[in-house]
Amino acid sequence: MDKVYLNGEFLTADQAKVSVFDRGFLLGDGVYEVIPVYAGKCFQLDGHLLRLQTSLNGVRMKNPHSNSEWQALIKQLIELNGGGDQSLYLQVTRGVAPRDHIFPEGVTPTAFAMSNPLQPVPEKYKTKGAAAITLADIRWQNCNIKAITLLPNSLLKQQAHEAGALEALLIRDGYLTEGAASNAYVVIQGTIYTAPKDEKVLPGITRDVVIDIAKANNLPIIEQAVTEQQLKQADEIWISSSTKEVVAITQLDGEAVAGGVPGPVWQKMDALYQQYKLKGVA
Repeated sequence: MDKVYLNGEFLTADQAKVSVFDRGFLLGDGVYEVIPVYAGKCFQLDGHLLRLQTSLNGVRMKNPHSNSEWQALIKQLIELNGGGDQSLYLQVTRGVAPRDHIFPEGVTPTAFAMSNPLQPVPEKYKTKGAAAITLADIRWQNCNIKAITLLPNSLLKQQAHEAGALEALLIRDGYLTEGAASNAYVVIQGTIYTAPKDEKVLPGITRDVVIDIAKANNLPIIEQAVTEQQLKQADEIWISSSTKEVVAITQLDGEAVAGGVPGPVWQKMDALYQQYKLKGVA
């Protein structure tokens, strides 16, 4: 989509420029959010803005906008790009300064936002599920911060792509953490397991929705990491993200997961999630 926001201005994408001395460019010194927009309205906006603030706190960076300012500029950006279903991207870097590992003082953060069309979840994922592979979790030790330094995630996703898989499920110290770009879930004897919120896992907004839905509909769910062996013997495996919602993994490392089709607990969750979407926009 053509319109973007940069440091107080709405511009066409080709007009938006940042300095080569921006610390986001030189050092990957920044954080970001991805927010789904349905029918022109943000989904779980308060949760995304709270996570943005948490990430900024984690990297000791000032938020360039109050929540009300973010809400106003997001609303305007959505309207400028025609409403409908969009994928909104927000990024804040520490700003422009001479290259140095030490944080500069008195620097204004760079605030950027753009929007792209939000593509519907492919129907094949609904009927057949998707493939994943397991890989060692090579990321840093603060995965709860949504940082723009995503090279490890990109390397993992690329390996999955080259293996014909949608996602890489990550193993650290013998336990499943999450996907390279998603949270992960395992169903064992009707109970849903997902790794707890800690420094090894991004506190996913969609993950929070899944947990809320499960608890409200008597679907047993436990925030507990599962072992790699439990993962490979699971009845069902899922991933979730803001843009892919909840997807069943029906093939893992070339082997079918249970019957090789989306399972009954996922089917119930997906139906409940679609209902929740209709009332969950801000």
